[in-house]
Amino acid sequence: MKAMILAAGRGERMRPLTDTLPKPLLAVGGKPLIVHHIEKLKAAGVSELVINHAWLGHKLVAALGDGRQFGVQIAWSAEESALETAGGIVQALPLLGDAPFLVINGDTWLDADYGALVNQSLGEDLAHLWLVPNPPQHPEGDFSLAADRVQDRPGLTFSGIGLYRPEAFASLAQGSRKLAPLLRDWMAQGRVGGSRLVGEWRDIGTVARLRALDDELAGSTN
Repeated sequence: MKAMILAAGRGERMRPLTDTLPKPLLAVGGKPLIVHHIEKLKAAGVSELVINHAWLGHKLVAALGDGRQFGVQIAWSAEESALETAGGIVQALPLLGDAPFLVINGDTWLDADYGALVNQSLGEDLAHLWLVPNPPQHPEGDFSLAADRVQDRPGLTFSGIGLYRPEAFASLAQGSRKLAPLLRDWMAQGRVGGSRLVGEWRDIGTVARLRALDDELAGSTN
């Protein structure tokens, strides 16, 4: 399986840190957020990664290169300006191949079993989403679960981690496109499965949350 790490966003709420550094290169626990994902994906058996970039993308490429230092292969999908999640996936399809692929937001932190993500079966579904309890900054949530079906009503928060069939995006024109409307269309067809994420997930959306997590990780190693 291949995995795509989304790393093209500007990170406006993280300024001034993101004025000079792309958000996924911000560090917690002594290493960049995106490196945590790369190392854990590698440990789960995923060695082929696709990473998109836009804002300060050259710094991501300079820091991570072709992935050799982490024991993986990185293919880069450069965007002139960020294409939103679905648009970024559509542009990267030629790099992702014909098999289902995992997508993870590069500006999140996750302490979970990445092997369980990689080994999830899609069956006849177009997508499988992992949902988490609503964090304080997003109390209304996004979607809900009924058994293993994701439904278009608030209840839980979409973690940004999903498993997708490439054919679900194959007919879409290139350009900026959000993912949520596509997910809702697929839900209406009954073709989106889901699970509660087992583990700890953090959306690193502000400087305060970045520093809080860094302090927690530093404390856990003392």
